[in-house]
Amino acid sequence: MVVVADENRAPVSVIGLGMMGAALAGAYLKAGHRTTVWNRSAGKADALVEQGATRAGSIADAVAASDILVVCVVDYDALYAILEPVKESLSGKVLVNLTSGLPEDARGAAKWADKLGAEYLDGYIMTVPPAVGLPQTLLFYGGSQATFEAHESTLKVLGGNSVFLGPDAGTAALYDLGLLGILWASLTSALHAYALVGSENIPAAALAPYAEAWITHVVLPSVKGAAQAVDAGEYATSISTAALNAVGLKKMVEASKAQGIRPDLMVPIQKFLEKRVADGHGDEALASMFEVIKNPE
Repeated sequence: MVVVADENRAPVSVIGLGMMGAALAGAYLKAGHRTTVWNRSAGKADALVEQGATRAGSIADAVAASDILVVCVVDYDALYAILEPVKESLSGKVLVNLTSGLPEDARGAAKWADKLGAEYLDGYIMTVPPAVGLPQTLLFYGGSQATFEAHESTLKVLGGNSVFLGPDAGTAALYDLGLLGILWASLTSALHAYALVGSENIPAAALAPYAEAWITHVVLPSVKGAAQAVDAGEYATSISTAALNAVGLKKMVEASKAQGIRPDLMVPIQKFLEKRVADGHGDEALASMFEVIKNPE
């Protein structure tokens, strides 16, 4: 279906049409923005053109077509490789960079854009492509507050829960990495649990409902409480100590080996707890592992 553009909405050029970039362009089309698309492999624009997007014949054409440039490419090297040849055309443009990287990558790109006279936002999409454009979808932004506020309605087309974190372009990358770490650790821990019960031919689906309840009623409150403890630097507990959990992690590692599955995921946690106990803090809460994590030896 071809979507007719609303002339009252800002034209947008989307640069980079991988799975996420295509979803971004699709969201703008659906919202009625005149959307120009460009990708090094031109064929990736075909489906979007059928929906009403304009295919840019070159990156120069994509930059010229809109004042708002949304870039979603594999990394910052790709960003520079694509835009350096047309850098003289970026003055006065709004560059919304949704490319994943490190905080220093974002800060470097912000300085680069500033020298070229472009307004810059570094953003992170905290969802999967099918959820782009939903009211609850979270995006983090850092960089120019004036730019964010001036174009907030256009940015929120990609996710209704778009949050500006401050003028440091690198802050959004830290939030992104922090939440991804929680995702990766949580998912792999669940997979470890499925492997553990699966070693006795128990299907993962049998454990999953209890995992959901456990996460909701035990893990999430613990995560929230840990944030308060970390910020206060206070780890007193009447619930569960580091020493008690060190014993539990030792048993977890032994049980994993005995069941014929890899204990590797649990070993670092065991070591964090044993270190905390060895340093004389065995009576403190699990959250006190923070002090080990933030001070690597």
